[in-house]
Amino acid sequence: MEDGGSALTVGFVGAGKMAYGILAGMLRTGKILPQNILVSAPSDRNLGKFRDHGCRTTHSNVTVLKDCKVVILATKPHIVPGVLKEVSSSVTKEHTVVSLAAGITLETLEMLLPPETSVVRVMPNLPCVVQAGAVVFCRGRYAGDQQTTLLKTLMSACGLCEEVPESYIDIHTGLSGSGVAYVYTFAEALMDGAIKMGMTSDLANRIAAQTLLGAAKMILETGDHPAKLRNDVCTPGGTTIYALHELEKGGLRATVMNAVEAATSRAREMGKQ
Repeated sequence: MEDGGSALTVGFVGAGKMAYGILAGMLRTGKILPQNILVSAPSDRNLGKFRDHGCRTTHSNVTVLKDCKVVILATKPHIVPGVLKEVSSSVTKEHTVVSLAAGITLETLEMLLPPETSVVRVMPNLPCVVQAGAVVFCRGRYAGDQQTTLLKTLMSACGLCEEVPESYIDIHTGLSGSGVAYVYTFAEALMDGAIKMGMTSDLANRIAAQTLLGAAKMILETGDHPAKLRNDVCTPGGTTIYALHELEKGGLRATVMNAVEAATSRAREMGKQ
């Protein structure tokens, strides 16, 4: 995997929202030029926005493999086996195949590809589309430090990016991949509470979003445990401790923990299928 922006070529098989978000982040690094990116999809429906960035497009997955040494599989999981069967004869030891498909293990990917193919499994989440995502990745048996270091550099432009054991991938799905939906539900509840008390919908929406953004930024920038930051907000007999008491009565923490567990378990089931 080359390190120069003029030499590095990256291909995307699939042109959905996640592919677009990751591409936007990669372009921000300046380590890859738009003309060195090739995106394939069965139809033109999603390819226009990639062309608007100066990227090349095609309807041929095989062309992506022949043109690019780093290939990101950004299709639905059930499509991946068929895609790999289609392109397998074009994969060489010079390729690095990066899979975004939930539930498809490194073992399965390596089994479907030629022997000794360099494979990396990546699990992003939806906020990657605004370069504020949480991404984890794990490497296959034949992916070396050079491949994973450059991949991390490119993916870090999408947000937080960490290398993890493969066993963490499904946990990440339950925590962060599905977790954004838990946060949206909580944001909606905050907003509805304010509306109930008389605030306008638009203002409540903006303040709820800013509250979540600010709280998350404090966790990341201070490095403090959320419990410590929560306690910093509480004063004896004040409004916050009264509100927290209601959340505890409603079982908020246990319910969220159960949600993470349920989503993780489902991700593991999908992997077995």
